[in-house]
Amino acid sequence: MKTKLLSFCLSALLCSAAPLISYATPITTTTQTTTTQDIVAPSLSITALQKLSWQPINTSDTQTIILNATSQHLNEGDIQGPIAAFALPANQGSLDITLSSLVQDKQVYVPNVLVLDQGLRPAAFYPSSYFPYERPGVMSTDRLEGKLKLTPALGQQQIYILVYTTRTDLQKSTQMIDPAKAYAQGVGNAVPEIPDPVARHTQTGTLKLKVKSEQNAGNITIGQVFSSPAQEPIIVGPTQTTVTPPIPQKVKPVLNDTERYFSDAIKKEINNGNIDKALKLLDEAERLGSATARETFINSVKNKG
Repeated sequence: MKTKLLSFCLSALLCSAAPLISYATPITTTTQTTTTQDIVAPSLSITALQKLSWQPINTSDTQTIILNATSQHLNEGDIQGPIAAFALPANQGSLDITLSSLVQDKQVYVPNVLVLDQGLRPAAFYPSSYFPYERPGVMSTDRLEGKLKLTPALGQQQIYILVYTTRTDLQKSTQMIDPAKAYAQGVGNAVPEIPDPVARHTQTGTLKLKVKSEQNAGNITIGQVFSSPAQEPIIVGPTQTTVTPPIPQKVKPVLNDTERYFSDAIKKEINNGNIDKALKLLDEAERLGSATARETFINSVKNKG
């Protein structure tokens, strides 16, 4: 099922004091039936939003955010637990944003994103289904990830992004792919028959936010196009917050089946004289936490000699 993206178009009409609200969905030639949960953004009071501390984020910047018991919390409606709140510059062109939630110890924080304009009015809503599972790569780990392209309307200094998870999300889990399978598929080897792990959804986790500024138009305009002289800007709570440094992660030992897969693959490549491929397998195995790959490599080279 295609992801539904809810967008509240807040461009003010000259003939009306109320903003126009519309829904943006992926381009399609047919109308699909959706549930209320697919399209309804959370309803949060201005008072609750003003109480939050909005962490300033610069363009061309990547931030790592640890969500734990000491983080800001929201418990309103379906929203539950620690949240992340960001203030982004709205006067530097369109914003290309990548939000990732890392899988750690088979647990992951499932993000939902509410984008607000300078007046803390909802402008775009990205439900959790917008952040699908991404398999690990050479420079990345298992994660949930989505990209947001936003174009702030003229006259604004900041827009705001609220990241949260819900009670509904916490009742679900995410199917991952075993690292050995991912590697075998990547290099074209036979895929081993290893069961895939499952990540449990939790209230805590690690987010990565990457922001780039672009001069071309983004997907969604954030804020009112026409300014209203009578409208006073809303004073947002403290914007300077202390970023909790990332907690060093211990590499977990790989499963026996995975260990055996890399051991057999290293021996095979050395026996065939492919030392370079064997070294690549060694590097990948140790990156995943293998404790025996190096010994296997050394012994195989000795036996080969």
